[in-house]
Parts: sequence; structure tokens; C-alpha cells
Amino acid sequence: MSKKFRTEKDTLGEYPVPFDAWYGIQTARAVENFPISGRRPDRDFIVAHVRIKRAAAAVHEAAGALEPRLARAIIDAADAIIAGKHQEEFVIDRFQAGAGTSHNMNTNEVLANLANVALGGCQGEYKPVHPNDHVNMGQSTNDTIPTAIRLAALAKLPRLLDAVKRMADEYESLAQREAKTVKSGRTHLQDAVPTTLGREFGAYAWILQRSAKQLKNVIPLLCETGLGGSAVGTGLNTVANYANQAAQELAQLTGEPIRAANNLAAQMQSMHDLQQLSNAIRALALELTRISNDMRLLASGPRTGFAEIELPAVQPGSSIMPGKVNPVMFEMLNQVCYQVLGQDHAIALMTQAGQLELNVMMPALGSALFDAMDWLTNAIDIVTKKSLRDLAVDRDRCREFAHTSVGLATLLNTSIGYSAAAEVAKESERSGRPVRDIVAQKGLMKLEEFDRLVERAAIEGNLNPSARR
Repeated sequence: MSKKFRTEKDTLGEYPVPFDAWYGIQTARAVENFPISGRRPDRDFIVAHVRIKRAAAAVHEAAGALEPRLARAIIDAADAIIAGKHQEEFVIDRFQAGAGTSHNMNTNEVLANLANVALGGCQGEYKPVHPNDHVNMGQSTNDTIPTAIRLAALAKLPRLLDAVKRMADEYESLAQREAKTVKSGRTHLQDAVPTTLGREFGAYAWILQRSAKQLKNVIPLLCETGLGGSAVGTGLNTVANYANQAAQELAQLTGEPIRAANNLAAQMQSMHDLQQLSNAIRALALELTRISNDMRLLASGPRTGFAEIELPAVQPGSSIMPGKVNPVMFEMLNQVCYQVLGQDHAIALMTQAGQLELNVMMPALGSALFDAMDWLTNAIDIVTKKSLRDLAVDRDRCREFAHTSVGLATLLNTSIGYSAAAEVAKESERSGRPVRDIVAQKGLMKLEEFDRLVERAAIEGNLNPSARR
């Protein structure tokens, strides 16, 4: 059965539009022009952009610039989309015309058609509500798209922060559980002084908590919008006090302290706040990469690696080696983090690629940012659920490594000096005998006394009496 079309007309002429589509001619042209990634717009971004249109209609109704029945129809259509209806009508590829004009018109057309049908009109006729004259009143792609990107990022941030908090809390719980699990520290991947598994896990929790704080610090920047700047930041064709009134409407719609930027032109030209968010995401991804690498090392084995921890088995690890189980969740998290770092680099390049009054790279910049936030949120959550909550510890193996480490010679520094302690370490490395046995043989310390010293050094840290005065 052939697909039915209606014919619409714009400034370039006539063009076919799918008969039952709520979008219109400019959207249909963009669909044909940009068959690039096959990825439609991010849903948070769709909702954010529709909220801007809703806010504009409310402000224009209050100002007497938009007839109440038209404003109400636009607002009702926007509410339907915000509630989840008709979101499949946003169909333009993420790689599209610069600045996002295609997406802006996609939103304008869908809202206009929904409003017109509600008022007794027909799809594609744009009477009495016109996409440009009414839905886009007092706006431009140039101020709505960057505002929508910021609003979408604000919508995603709580989810990312919650995921980071859950992982940090899980590491903190492990830290408390393993506070007295003595193990060998390792620096340069070589034996070092003793520590505890709890201290390692506690450090992971702390850095994740600090990363969350860095993410939160960006929120005030994202709440400053350039909406109301219109085409170039001058506020052309806007009603009096539109920027502030629209910001107030958006604050009510989002629950965020949205406010108009002191310099609308700057907030339209610059992607600085989005880059700051990407910087914080990159910092989180770098830490997660490091932590993932550590977890894979600690779980390596089961016979020829560290094997100090055992990660829950979630799937067979090999198509050829029976019984093999791999740290697949942390491998996945590594891959996600590397991809996020790539998105951050793309964002950095696009941030500096704007010219004069506008950054035309916004569609791809927003997409890269949204992907980074969503991917990290999902990856962190699933790793926490599947790898941390049922993590097991081989305390005997940890203790064995701790008491056979060459690094234990360091504990003798304050009693026999660095040089003599170094000789003990060298002898242990040459002979393969534990430091404790050499210490006992030389009459420096009894075995039991040395073992207690190792435990104290790992759990308490500083053994220098003067440090505890």
C-alpha cells in the first residue's frame, strides 16, 4: 500500500509531507537532507525545547501579543508532548542544519498542527496558528536551541548525580566492611607498605563524592539562559521584559532556578557553561577509568593474578576456555569512559568553532553532551548493581600478600635506618624469603611482634609515636 502525502508550500516551493504527520514541510525537507546517523533527537531535549515554546506562549498571552485561544491551544499541545505524546513526530537526524533550525521548525510545526486541529482546523493548513508567526513568536533558533540544550542537561544531571552517589555509597559500605582487611599496598605496581582494602575502597568513594560536587557546581551556570536574545542577542521582535518573564515560566516548568543572563548575546555566542559541564564529566570519566582498571587488577586471577577480590559472575567469559569468568562490567565501564572522553573532545572543538553572534555546531554539541551523560549514568548504575553489591573479598590472600611483601622492610626505617632496611629488602627479593623471617633471623624483632607491627601499620598508618601526641 503506497504511503499517502499532502502537499505543503514554503518559501522554496511545494513539497510532499506524509499525510498523517504532525510535522510539516520544513521538517520533511530536513528528513531528506540529513540521512546521517539514523538517530532521532534526545527525549530530554525534545521536552526542553517544547517547554520553551510553552513558556513563550504564556508570556505572549499575558502581554496581549497572542490571542488567548491560540495561546491556550499551543500550551495544551505542548503539555501533551511534555507528558509523552507525539514525541515520535520529532524526526530530524542529530546531525542537521547548523544551530538547529531544522529541529526548531520541527517543534514549531508539530505544535502548530496540534493546536490547529484542536481549534477545528486541518493538518498542514496552519490556520489559525502559524508555526513561525505564533509558535515561534519572539524567538529564534539562535536563542531557543542553546537554552534547550541547557535545560536538557539540567534534566539529566540529577540522574547522573544519583548514579555516582549510589556507586560512592557502595564503595563507602565496602570500605567500612573491609576496614581491617590488611593487604599489601602497591606503588609502580611493585610491593609497597601495607594498607587495607577498606582504605582503597574509601578513597574511591571520596573521589566519586568530590566528582559529584564538581558536577553540581556547574548547575548555576546552566540556569542562566540567553532566551529572549532572539536572533543576535538584541531581543528583536520580543515583547517588553520577555527574557525575564520567559525565564520565570521556565523556572516553574522545570523546578530549576532559571534566570535570564545579564548578557543575552554572550549566552548565545558562548558554550562556556556546557564546556564546563563536559569538563566535569571528563574528570569523572577519568577517575572511573582508573578505578575500573584497579578493580580489574584486584580481581585478576584466579590463580595467576592478584585475586584479592572476586567480582560476581554475570556471564561466561570465553567461547573456548571453559569456566573462565571475566570482569565484564568494569570492562564495559572502561569502554564507556573512553567514548565519553571522545565526546568531550568533540565538545571542546565545537565550543571554539562558533563565529561572531552564533555557534552553529550546537546540534552535534548537544548530542555529544547528552550521550556522555546518559551513557555514564547507565554504565555506573549497572556496574554498581551487578559488580559492587555482591563483591567478595579473599581476606586470606590479602593477608598473605601483606605479610610476604618486600615493602615491609620500610617498617624498619625508624629502628635500623633506611640503608639497613634496604639490605633486608634486597635479601628478601634475592632469596624469596619473607621480610618477617629475615627480621627474626637477624634478631631485629620476633615474628609475632613483626606481624603485629604490620597490622598496626596497615590499619593505623603512622607508627611514629610523636605523630600521635
